[in-house]
Amino acid sequence: MVLFLTVIAAGCATVPNEGPKTQEAEQGQEDGHDPWEGFNRAVYRFNDEIDRVFIKPLAKGYRRITPSPVRRSVGNFFRNLLEPTTVANDLLQGKPLQAISDASRFLLNSTLGIVGLFDVATKLGVERNQEDFGQTFAVWGVPSGPFVVLPFFGPSNVRDAFGLLPYYYVTDPRLQLDDRAARVALIAVDVIDFRSQILGATRLLDMQLDPYLFSRESYRQKRLDLIYDGDPPLDEPSL
Repeated sequence: MVLFLTVIAAGCATVPNEGPKTQEAEQGQEDGHDPWEGFNRAVYRFNDEIDRVFIKPLAKGYRRITPSPVRRSVGNFFRNLLEPTTVANDLLQGKPLQAISDASRFLLNSTLGIVGLFDVATKLGVERNQEDFGQTFAVWGVPSGPFVVLPFFGPSNVRDAFGLLPYYYVTDPRLQLDDRAARVALIAVDVIDFRSQILGATRLLDMQLDPYLFSRESYRQKRLDLIYDGDPPLDEPSL
């Protein structure tokens, strides 16, 4: 279960109160983007409760007792573990030059950066890219399908949900470890560290009349931006 909680933080499913269903939310259901809204809202509340009771308190404690330089290195380490996934998707999307750049990042940070604890590559001007299997499926023309909130995973859509499978079972280095205790420990630390990083950012959700709607539209817009490498077409209505 700890494995899935990583994506709760990534999806920012961490809001204590839910406002009334708005007209815009009803429109989202009618236009086919969110036909499972009733189910999604129930799962959203469930995920939020898990976060409120377990993950958020642990993240606050971790942030309180762990020095900032240590937290920064922990975050760098786990971001470095994502680089092989990015490189694989660079190649699958037909981006060989970006694949070379991202592979260079991984090599630099894994060696000079001491297994990724220090982000040497960024200081040398090798910027980080973010590619995943959901983006690759989109580039291949796979439709997004309806928006869905996954238990423990948080906001997603059908395409991105299937994209999690090759990530966790093929390219995630943590799951390649033979030692189960080590796998669970790494994932748990990753969850808590990432949650601690977004403690401030998620306060924005606390201010929303309808946090579910806000998280849904934020997720869509973010994914659209990633799929089109920061330059989505103006006439693209949604994912």
